[in-house]
Amino acid sequence: MTKRTVRKSNVRNSKKKQSILRKSMPWLVSTLIFLVVIVAGYHYRNGLAYYLGFKSNKISKTSAEKQRLSDVRNYTLLSKYENLPVGIDVSEYQGTILWDSVRIIENNFPLRFVFVRATVGKARADKKFKENWKALKNKNFIRGAYHYYRPNENSKEQADLFIKTVVLKKGDFPPVLDIEQMPKNQTIAQLKVGLKNWLQIIEKHYGVKPLIYSGERFYTDFLKDDFPEYTFWIANYNFFVENLKPDWQFWQFTEKGSVAGISGFVDVNIFNGTETELEALTK
Repeated sequence: MTKRTVRKSNVRNSKKKQSILRKSMPWLVSTLIFLVVIVAGYHYRNGLAYYLGFKSNKISKTSAEKQRLSDVRNYTLLSKYENLPVGIDVSEYQGTILWDSVRIIENNFPLRFVFVRATVGKARADKKFKENWKALKNKNFIRGAYHYYRPNENSKEQADLFIKTVVLKKGDFPPVLDIEQMPKNQTIAQLKVGLKNWLQIIEKHYGVKPLIYSGERFYTDFLKDDFPEYTFWIANYNFFVENLKPDWQFWQFTEKGSVAGISGFVDVNIFNGTETELEALTK
């Protein structure tokens, strides 16, 4: 056989293989998708069973479509960490809360703690803070107050507002600094100076080191290396993240939790430790 004949034969064989591959591709893709669905379905089987057996009969069809994946993930994670304390955080966005009805989340998991937004920037208190804070006083929850920090406002004025608004009692969590926004009128370095100033003023007043709340990306990029002595409460809602990291003392894993007594959604948090360790954090 000549070299020219061999080359033509190779070309024909190559085209034949490509044709077979093209014809097989839809089947291969369909099979792969099917296997992924089966594996995911098995992994989230408890959450799916909960959703199909309870949720689908409790909420509207439109809401169900939006909420389905969140419900499945929420139930899966709460089941996985059922031995760890679970809590929620609330603000004026939850409206009027029927605290006598607030006991469990997703119809199955007892709530142990509640964080309440107290102040926003330097200008105002949360509209529902006094009401929520007072209502929690005699409930069987550990309560905590947090400040929503605005990077472009004076840090001392923000700290002063929090001090004016929040009176902590024995058994309450330390104050929490919530930092999520990037600064517009200053550098990251200047932002960190302001954050440290707020933290120091608050610690001096209350006699306890505050906690810091932030999203995982913000924490990793700007806070982790500069605030190593603080306890962190991290928000990460990624559907595929299912493991608590060692440096996450609290993990806010969803903003779409369902709790009797609260209209609409609520943030849900898992404490990365025992009940004894949770109580050790209190003032």
